[in-house]
Amino acid sequence: MQTPAQNSQAPAEHISPVIRMICYLSGCSDSPHPLDLALHYRLSQMTGGLSPASLLLALADWNLHLSFSPGKQIELIRLLENQINEWPALLSQMGGGQVQISDEKERIKDGRFKGDSWKTWPYSAISHHFFQAQTFWDAATTGVRGVSKHHENVVNFAARQWLDMLAPPNFFATNPEVQKLTTEQRGANLWRGFQNWNHDLQQSIKQQLNQSSATEDVTHKPGKDVAITEGQVVFRNHLIELIQYAPVTETVHREPILIVPSWIMKYYILDLSPHNSMVKFLVSQGFTVFIISWRNPDSEDRNLGMDDYVESGLYTAMKEVSHLCNGNPVHTAGYCLGGTLLSIGMAGLASDHDSDKMPVASMTLLAAQTDFTEPGELGLFIDESQLAMLDALMWKQGYLDGKQMAGSFQLLNSKDLIWSRNMRRYLLGNEEKSNDLMSWNSDVTRMPYRMHSEYLRHLFLHNDLAQGRYQLNGRTVSLKAIKAPMFVVGTEKDHVSPWRSVFKIHSLSDATVSFILASGGHNAGIVAAPENPKCSFYSAKQMTPGAPVPSPDEWLANAVHTNGSWWLHWSNWLRQNGTEQVPARQLGQEIVPAPGTYIFQ
Repeated sequence: MQTPAQNSQAPAEHISPVIRMICYLSGCSDSPHPLDLALHYRLSQMTGGLSPASLLLALADWNLHLSFSPGKQIELIRLLENQINEWPALLSQMGGGQVQISDEKERIKDGRFKGDSWKTWPYSAISHHFFQAQTFWDAATTGVRGVSKHHENVVNFAARQWLDMLAPPNFFATNPEVQKLTTEQRGANLWRGFQNWNHDLQQSIKQQLNQSSATEDVTHKPGKDVAITEGQVVFRNHLIELIQYAPVTETVHREPILIVPSWIMKYYILDLSPHNSMVKFLVSQGFTVFIISWRNPDSEDRNLGMDDYVESGLYTAMKEVSHLCNGNPVHTAGYCLGGTLLSIGMAGLASDHDSDKMPVASMTLLAAQTDFTEPGELGLFIDESQLAMLDALMWKQGYLDGKQMAGSFQLLNSKDLIWSRNMRRYLLGNEEKSNDLMSWNSDVTRMPYRMHSEYLRHLFLHNDLAQGRYQLNGRTVSLKAIKAPMFVVGTEKDHVSPWRSVFKIHSLSDATVSFILASGGHNAGIVAAPENPKCSFYSAKQMTPGAPVPSPDEWLANAVHTNGSWWLHWSNWLRQNGTEQVPARQLGQEIVPAPGTYIFQ
């Protein structure tokens, strides 16, 4: 295989298809020079796909405007003086014992400092200094007039990353809980931590050398521990396997359900352990359930685009489900980017007046954005510089590897997913207690070059779908054309699809919308089985077309809080938007038993 440097010397006709594709995606008229791509590729390998130019531009924007803002500088100096004035009181506590400190609320909120040992000198002073640093740098990186919002967010995020990396709990010398445990166990915790570190290092080397299988580190094995709801693959093409699940009731609802998961995840997040499986729940409620299992693409699939995912994925699955269910209307449900894809597909059908060919009973969006003006912290990694870097990263391999993408998601919550985890594993010597959701999270997927660039550029960067500019197969589609009733779920702690962003579907569509705000985050909030006592949700009266749309906070202020799973609420809503019961449907012609073959790629 040629290296990027070797490819850069190749004749123009050898690389022109790739170059033309990059130019198409970026909208440029001239081909990028192969040397530029080769250099960007090398840089992206060193930075994990992050653009150093993007960070430098943000830092320059912030630094220049701060240097021209004497008023802001005076505010920061006064803040620093006030913080320094607190130190004599802290030094007076050197006598020992637990002390009452001013940042108790911050300590309670930050789980890293909850232990009583952090209230004892000198650790009370160390932690207090850390919270002072957080306060100072948050003030310093925000509210500087003239700095673009994106650059402000990037700089503030970078400051938080450095602070989280240097936090006192991360180090033996400044973590009293680790020191106490080391004394009690005579260093056994550090020996276990070394073994954990050695294991993680070996696994990382294997992954770099591509010597580990996709599911080698997965503790809950698909087909054995998870994804075990009875069913079979009834259709397969180069992009999807369509799974139909066996009925467990004598009669079923006339309208089947087709679930469209995101292609950046394995579908079985919705079919985890039996007590945690949305698929099993829906089947038990008397629904005929189908789900798409996306093929994990490789370098040969580099030219697969969003149109392919709609046509060969969504539309093909809808036609097959309709065929197997005698042409009955279908309840459609999309999770995360699967919901965005579903929205694009439904807008395409409605805009082209093809709804009669693939009748839809309803549309459910689970933590799925259709307006990307507020994409949350994921937007930190999306600008022209960053996309150019990602294009170069995928230039040679033809796809974005799931582990590369997982690293970006870990950075969004590095405090818990990186530094606190490392402290527990390497200093406390604790073994991770994996559950089905955590195991699924480590079972990563890849994304084709063209599709990944298209959805980042046209959705996240330019917001074409919400602005009415998105084109499907060369035709502009509109969310306003969708008339099927919608059930939309946002989650309170979602860093990937912030619920206030998900809520914007009310203003983008003329359909009747029932909105639910579930407790939990992007994944745990959706996997909300009725047996889970921690589940709760907010709901309000559904919004009809033409009704005034409240702000998200106004909606929340008037919503009703309910303890329990929103799954039951959804099931009742599906019944209300369906018709009669019919005899339980038999499974279609079996290709392979569920969970199929694509799940193991």
